[in-house]
Amino acid sequence: MDSDHSAPEDRPASDRRTIALVDDDRNILTTVSIALQAEGYATRLYSDGETAFKALLENPPDLAVFDIKMPRMDGLELLRRLREHSPLPVIFLTSKDDEQDEEAGLELGADDYIAKPFSLRLLLARIRAILRRSGADGEQKGGPAIAADQATEMLSRGRLLMDPARHRVLWDGRPVSLTVTEFLILEALAVRPGVIKSRNQLMDAAYPDDVFVDDRTVDSHIKRMRRKFRAVDPAFDAIDTLYGAGYSFADG
Repeated sequence: MDSDHSAPEDRPASDRRTIALVDDDRNILTTVSIALQAEGYATRLYSDGETAFKALLENPPDLAVFDIKMPRMDGLELLRRLREHSPLPVIFLTSKDDEQDEEAGLELGADDYIAKPFSLRLLLARIRAILRRSGADGEQKGGPAIAADQATEMLSRGRLLMDPARHRVLWDGRPVSLTVTEFLILEALAVRPGVIKSRNQLMDAAYPDDVFVDDRTVDSHIKRMRRKFRAVDPAFDAIDTLYGAGYSFADG
């Protein structure tokens, strides 16, 4: 069941945002697709990771939702391979109470996860939140999406350079590819070097839409960020941990 579905015709095609759904459960694909289309999105449906991988690279959507347990190529392998080429925002669907899947997905670079069985209302809220943060939500006219285009001021902290308008990060002049969530967490830390930010404060910076996220999510994003920076600079130690309190950025 690999297909494209258009959103309702009362919105101009240029305003529709496309969500790719990858799941071997046809009922989930159909149900979620109908809910997304009712919200004005276009959808593309894929029933296995191998088919989805090729399609996501050839014609990237605005966001993708992956199941983890799938034939031919599971969601973790799909995300691992995708992250070698693209920072596409991704939400994982995981098995209920399977913390290993959640942690593995976040460490590979997923922007969020939702445990099955899940609420369609919660999934839609997470999708809207990530599209707003990535500047890809066309429903936000005059809001954060436009503000992101206008936020041309670079953030320079020691060896770190962040360009919010282009979602670009450089360390010692070398690019570091971050997901939307990782970028916002790093930005919240780098704005005030040396100031400790609690996990709740970092969650508020990355998830400003009253969407519940637990502490483990922030820790996993920080761990993944450190790994990415150390791939560029093995001595990277600019993100400090104060156990029991939170994290800070050291620009020295």
